[in-house]
Amino acid sequence: MKKNLKILVLLTIIISCKSEKQKRSNIEISYNDCVQSIDTIKMTDGFDFPVGKPDAKKYYNAQKFGVNEHLGDDWNGVGGGNTDLGDPIYSIGKGYVTHAKNIYGGWGNVIRIVHYIDNDNQVESVYAHCNEIFVKKGEYVTKGQKIGTIGNNDGKYLAHLHFEIRNEVGMPIGGGYSSITKGYLDPTNFIRNNRTKKQSTIE
Repeated sequence: MKKNLKILVLLTIIISCKSEKQKRSNIEISYNDCVQSIDTIKMTDGFDFPVGKPDAKKYYNAQKFGVNEHLGDDWNGVGGGNTDLGDPIYSIGKGYVTHAKNIYGGWGNVIRIVHYIDNDNQVESVYAHCNEIFVKKGEYVTKGQKIGTIGNNDGKYLAHLHFEIRNEVGMPIGGGYSSITKGYLDPTNFIRNNRTKKQSTIE
């Protein structure tokens, strides 16, 4: 009887763990949950722009953070229209991919990367409307690594990269526009102020 009870308890624990794992797989979480020790995580060495690396050469910010309650920057090629369709998207810094797939709707293909500034501070970069994705969830990427290409979400928009930086890691994807900016950083200002690790701050 005791043996049967132990087996029942063990099965209950296994089932509940699987259920919790399934629940957690449906939300975006920090890469902290995927590694055993903070000591194993590779920290950033500063940040560059996600297009025209490292300084967004031949691109312009068509819709800046805060304009029309925009929560990111929209990077377009200087040629306009779909001239930048298929152009490379680069990781802004060393980090870990927490999401790399099509979520459809207004977003299309989305990549999310968590960047560790130090043991206590992280930021998350979000790359939306990608035409192609070259990374997968759980992968470690380096600064300037090609992670995808600029898309137009199957013709819903003219080609551009919708790009966000968040200092609250793992928030829901959201809508891209809001008057509430808690958890979001101005991407251009953040990158300009954090080009090297020595200068890095998430304030």
